[in-house]
Amino acid sequence: MAKILAGALVAVAGIMTTLGLNSKFVFVALNNRSWPIYVASLCAIISIVCSISALLIRPTRRGVLWETGVLVLGVIFYMASLSIAVVGAAQAAGGNGRPTITDVRLDGPRSQMRLRFGVRADGVQKWSHIEVSVSPENPPAGKSGDLYWSVLRPDDQGEITQQIDIPLSPPAGTSVVAISAVNPDESEPERCEAETQRGPACTELHIS
Repeated sequence: MAKILAGALVAVAGIMTTLGLNSKFVFVALNNRSWPIYVASLCAIISIVCSISALLIRPTRRGVLWETGVLVLGVIFYMASLSIAVVGAAQAAGGNGRPTITDVRLDGPRSQMRLRFGVRADGVQKWSHIEVSVSPENPPAGKSGDLYWSVLRPDDQGEITQQIDIPLSPPAGTSVVAISAVNPDESEPERCEAETQRGPACTELHIS
């Protein structure tokens, strides 16, 4: 039993690898301060300490009782580390539903402008969606409203990848156009600077 517990870290790593948690996802999880990764590693280390301690206990009558207690404690931490590793792997590999705006381009003269950009997100729940809007900042009086608005749904893997190409005709006097992509189930509206893992993505374009 002590030898089995000594391989706790290897077992935890094997569980994570089996569930698709490679080194890329590990770095992402650590960057996002994913608590299951830390807790699973800590439980595995405690399990190893228990196994080493059990091997060092003298085989006396009282020593056997102590050894049994230490091994039982080690098994508990061992099973906990495996269970938490599954949670950590699922969280890290599943994404977080946060949208990203990429490849923003504004082509053509003001009278014939076209706006092109991409929207990407992973880990979006199947019942959720991403709202994308293009709107003028500080528009003239009576000219408020979105220039573009759409709802994007995820595929079976919970991913959204959409390239958007639209003609852009902002009201006269508009100098800034804002692009926003938000998961309404995960974010607070109009909080682009919010310090959260699942905030909206925002981009501003200055029109000359």
